[in-house]
Amino acid sequence: MGENESKGSGPITDPEIWLKDYGDYLFRYALVRLRSRESAEDTVQETFLAALKGKEKFRGEASEKTWLVGILKHKIIDHFRKNKDEFAMTDILLPDGSEEDFFDQKGKWKVAPAAWADDPKEILEKKEFWRAIERCILELPSRLAKVFSLREFEGLETEKICNLLKISATNLGVILFRARTQLVRCLETKWFAKKKEG
Repeated sequence: MGENESKGSGPITDPEIWLKDYGDYLFRYALVRLRSRESAEDTVQETFLAALKGKEKFRGEASEKTWLVGILKHKIIDHFRKNKDEFAMTDILLPDGSEEDFFDQKGKWKVAPAAWADDPKEILEKKEFWRAIERCILELPSRLAKVFSLREFEGLETEKICNLLKISATNLGVILFRARTQLVRCLETKWFAKKKEG
């Protein structure tokens, strides 16, 4: 926790230090979800502006960082809402093949994903694991990553995502399936394989 980060009590710090204390974190958070440096920068800037306008509403019930992330989440959803027309179903295909590369005719894995040698709870607490997740998400096709982020990071329900992006629940299921399949394979290379080597 940063030196100036509130633990959930006390007054808000000077907004002039927000960029120094939280700027990099918020930018990385937005970049993983939006996949565009320009969009991430714009969204973080909008977040700081909204926080500046609403700083009187900050009651100290959460840390400043948590408060700013909450604002950023709303800005990310606003971004998707404003740019829903750019969301095309033509970009949901796997780049190097299809499901046949992963599954047999009965729907079983051709090569099963690697077993987790470590306790999953311990893995989720490791920064290196989250960096591997970030790298893998950045390798997903843009629209797969956006839908995955809305569902898994922002916690939006099926109906809300479908309304936001004007897609059917069936299409959403296909997109999430493909995103998760690619993430599994990517993590096997960027995390599990390296753990075996180490």
